[in-house]
Amino acid sequence: MRVLGIWTLPGLLLLLLFGVSSSDILGGGDVTEAVTFETRNYDRLDEVQKACSSITANAVDVKLTYNEIDRIKNELSFYNGDWEQQGNSAPLLPFDDRAPMHAFGESYYLYNSSYSKSPKKGVPYKLVSFRLTDVSSAHQSKRTMGVNGYLILGITFDLLPAMPSDRQAPQFSMWEGNTQLFVNFQGIYVESNNNGGERLLCLLGNTMLPSRRPDSSDPWESVKGSGSSYDRPPLLQDDQILLVLRYPKRVNLKQRTIQGEMTSLNPKTNLKYFDKVLITSQVQVHAKNYEFNHDESVSKACDPYPFSDSLLSGSIETYKGRDFCTMLNRVSTDAAFVVAPHWRCNGTDEFCRKFGPFGLNKDINATDGGFKDTRIIMQNILCVPKKTKESALMDTISAVFRAFNVPDRQFIESQRSGLGNMTLVGEGIWKSSSGQLCMIACLGRVGVGGNVCDSRICLYIPLSFSITQRSSLIGSISSIEHNNPPFFPLSLEMRSVNLNFMYDSYVDAQPYYRYSKIDAAGVVLEKDEPFSFGTVIKKSLLTFPKLQDSEDYYESLRVLAEDLSLHVSAVPDPMPSSRSSRTEVQMDVLTLGPLFGRDWFSGNFTANDETPYYTKATYTEKQLLLNVSTQLRLLTGPNSNFSELFLEGLYDQHVGKMYMIGCRDVRASWKVLSESMDLEDGFDCLIEVIISYPTTTARWLANPSAKISISSNRAEDDPLYFKRLQLQTFPIIYRQQREEILSRRGFEGILRILTLSFAIACILSQLLYTQSTTDSLPYMSLVMLGSQVIGYALPLVIDAKALSKSSFGETSEIVSYDLKNSQVTGVIDYTVKLLVLVCFIVTLRLSHKVWKSRVKLLSQNPNNPQHVPSDKRILLTTFVIHIIGYTIALILHSVKTGQTEASNVRYVGNAGNLHLLQSWKTLFEEYIGLLQDLFLLPQVIGNIIWQINSRPLRKLYYMGMTTVRLLPHVYDYIRGPVSNPYFPEVYEFANQKFDFYSEFGDIAIPVLAIGLTLIVYVQQRWSYDKLSDALMLGRLRLLPSLSRKYERLPSQVVEAELVSGPRKTVTPNTVLESEEVGSVSVKLECIRQEMSSVGLSWIFDSS
Repeated sequence: MRVLGIWTLPGLLLLLLFGVSSSDILGGGDVTEAVTFETRNYDRLDEVQKACSSITANAVDVKLTYNEIDRIKNELSFYNGDWEQQGNSAPLLPFDDRAPMHAFGESYYLYNSSYSKSPKKGVPYKLVSFRLTDVSSAHQSKRTMGVNGYLILGITFDLLPAMPSDRQAPQFSMWEGNTQLFVNFQGIYVESNNNGGERLLCLLGNTMLPSRRPDSSDPWESVKGSGSSYDRPPLLQDDQILLVLRYPKRVNLKQRTIQGEMTSLNPKTNLKYFDKVLITSQVQVHAKNYEFNHDESVSKACDPYPFSDSLLSGSIETYKGRDFCTMLNRVSTDAAFVVAPHWRCNGTDEFCRKFGPFGLNKDINATDGGFKDTRIIMQNILCVPKKTKESALMDTISAVFRAFNVPDRQFIESQRSGLGNMTLVGEGIWKSSSGQLCMIACLGRVGVGGNVCDSRICLYIPLSFSITQRSSLIGSISSIEHNNPPFFPLSLEMRSVNLNFMYDSYVDAQPYYRYSKIDAAGVVLEKDEPFSFGTVIKKSLLTFPKLQDSEDYYESLRVLAEDLSLHVSAVPDPMPSSRSSRTEVQMDVLTLGPLFGRDWFSGNFTANDETPYYTKATYTEKQLLLNVSTQLRLLTGPNSNFSELFLEGLYDQHVGKMYMIGCRDVRASWKVLSESMDLEDGFDCLIEVIISYPTTTARWLANPSAKISISSNRAEDDPLYFKRLQLQTFPIIYRQQREEILSRRGFEGILRILTLSFAIACILSQLLYTQSTTDSLPYMSLVMLGSQVIGYALPLVIDAKALSKSSFGETSEIVSYDLKNSQVTGVIDYTVKLLVLVCFIVTLRLSHKVWKSRVKLLSQNPNNPQHVPSDKRILLTTFVIHIIGYTIALILHSVKTGQTEASNVRYVGNAGNLHLLQSWKTLFEEYIGLLQDLFLLPQVIGNIIWQINSRPLRKLYYMGMTTVRLLPHVYDYIRGPVSNPYFPEVYEFANQKFDFYSEFGDIAIPVLAIGLTLIVYVQQRWSYDKLSDALMLGRLRLLPSLSRKYERLPSQVVEAELVSGPRKTVTPNTVLESEEVGSVSVKLECIRQEMSSVGLSWIFDSS
């Protein structure tokens, strides 16, 4: 029972080691008050008939079949339309324009960074969605039919939520950046012959409206709180809301708009009254409900067909295959047109600045014809093949073109359905004879009395690509006025790196890439690779990404192209002394040798090529060079001005380098570049790019990072000149190296297992050594053992794999999904934890034996407690030394990083959670590792204080444990520096200038540890007198004179005595009389206080 307390802590540690966190199974959520929507209620039809009398007066008989009744529920519903109020005297909804505080993780970071930095982000959308939930034939009359539905009206920076399927939702909700109003409606469906035929819904609604503050200049003053709080406006029940929606019965170019009005039937003096709300959306078109009139559109905009478009040069070949409709839908999915600047415009400022036929937009107009960040997307594409008399291929197409100037909102814009002055509705034809899609386009809300259709849109799918032509869909928007056009034609380019639209019919058309910079890239290669013996040795010993044995040549090229693509973060090379933000590097390979496209196909392959491909033993230099073209993007960070670079050149498999010529789009407004003469179609192509890939061999001992160098060949006084840009990426993994990464972690895990096993053997040998040298056992330092106990306990308690260099570089490992879920690495991790626990237990056992030997020694000599070794002065001295050392390390760390202030950095982790990184805490964890590395320091101090003439430590113990602590430093030093992709942004590169364990540390710390080992060896080999005499400089004695304080007392303490129960102990010179028991108790209490100062009083209590 006496040792039960000692083994309780290991039991608890086992529970911590293999236990689970309660946070994994507990959760919580917010409860929001909800109301039930009565979606099938017809108790107000009499009120509806009265309110809709003007609508029903012009109605015609309604004759719907069951199939039509079911179909119109979807046809009359719409989502994410637009709304606006006429007037501002009685606004309907309040809005809190602060950044949303409910977003977390990456969404929080992206939203707040863009929201706070860009004024354009501060414009919310006013969106409206309507869903028809029921059409009742039971409530049908000759001209009307009962319907139910509900509407969501919102002001938001995002899309509206999906319609509630459970018929429950809050009628009014409001938080930062979002306001929503749900209105439940019932009413009637009617049809009319007005405006070429209409279908109408007339509905009465019921909801809870936010109440405005009466007689106030700001009706929503109550909801504009400060800080993170605001007052929710009071809600008023309102059932006097009239909604009228008009749908065209026939859908065509000029009739596809859904228009609506929502009005209040309350008097204007009522707080429930609001100004009229105008609603707009569009009908979802399909082949059965849309009526093409391509003859009229062609005759007006494209006569003669094909239209002579100046955009299409003779060097661009276009697609003329059989599946244009499929191609058009694929290439436009999740993509947007970039609007090229008017750099060739030579008209007036007003003419060149105008954004085509679109309405006025202040942000776009401010670009002066440069159209920076302006995008146009295609929506609601309807493409129908049609037979012609000539048996030629022809497709009729209808689409909506939506312009916007916030690229980050592309997805939201693609989901909007409202029509306005930033939308064009187009209709036209495509013929295989020319490959041109020619359309007539109408601005905004088309219909009777709407805008005229006076624009022309021409689109092409190119087959030919080059360094300046990387678009998968190109086109133009021009005016149909020939003599006096109101605007300069817009040039559209839909750039797609992945080319995901490519499939069989496009491959059959044999797209191709036209190289034009290979010779120039060869010059770059010759400048970068002068002949040297170092280059010869490098080519002989190292290998880089190259063609490998594969099923066929195509597959080998595909794997190599994937390895050469980069999607990784990078930092400046070399690292600056001050912290620098990262740059996101995205580079995709477009062509590699005969390989073309992200889907990695080649039109040159035949059946004979589909044979196993085997590499040769030797190659000529020319055979190792592959033509390559890529597209490089540098996103965020200080280098984001290089938004896009189109690259073309050579890849040398022998040295793993790309030598390329780059072109960047520098087209700006006509004011800037109209006089430039050295551009290629508006591109600056005087750029050299070299990309160096890491070796595929010896990756454990080399830095697995790619290096990128971008330089300009222009003169320094040229406005397009820029300084050389050099980047070093985070570690990259080649496609076939996941097993290597697993083996690397397995290798390091095996090293940990071996070193921990050797450490256990060393500790056990010391335990055996104490049985034969009981006289010197009390002279082992408890502070030394305590530092090791702490070092083993902390990783177990906080579930860290290591707080020291014994991790063998674990923190800089690239962890993939496969690696995290590897069963082998899981077994290794648990084995390491188990061995750490064993080290902790046996070290604790050794500490217990030392303490018991001192207690026994004191019980034998109660009159001479000063002769019992004490760690009090050792603890104080060691503590002072380490405090000074930690303070110096913290100061040097701050000076080197250039951040002398205490930096508590907030960052978003991989899981999207917000973390706080404290540099002093990180350094402290590293210093705990140093405490273990220099574990012999307390023993050296104790040997001096105690003036020992014995050998308390076995050579295998202190030399073996020192070796265990030094092996990780040796491994880390020879392995080389490795990037750390899991630090936050300011720590994202493990710059050795920032790290406490620098290359100097990997040398200095082993030197100190070896020095302490030698000192212990000398202290135990020589007597104190001999050592003191040897360390004399003249008459100056470096060590204090011999003292009688720790003069060895005669003792014959055997192992059995150390663990036996209380008994009367007899020594050769002293007999413990009964009257001295009280004195012994006092001495034991002194020992307990001494052990308490070392933090080990619980051992005394448990015994």
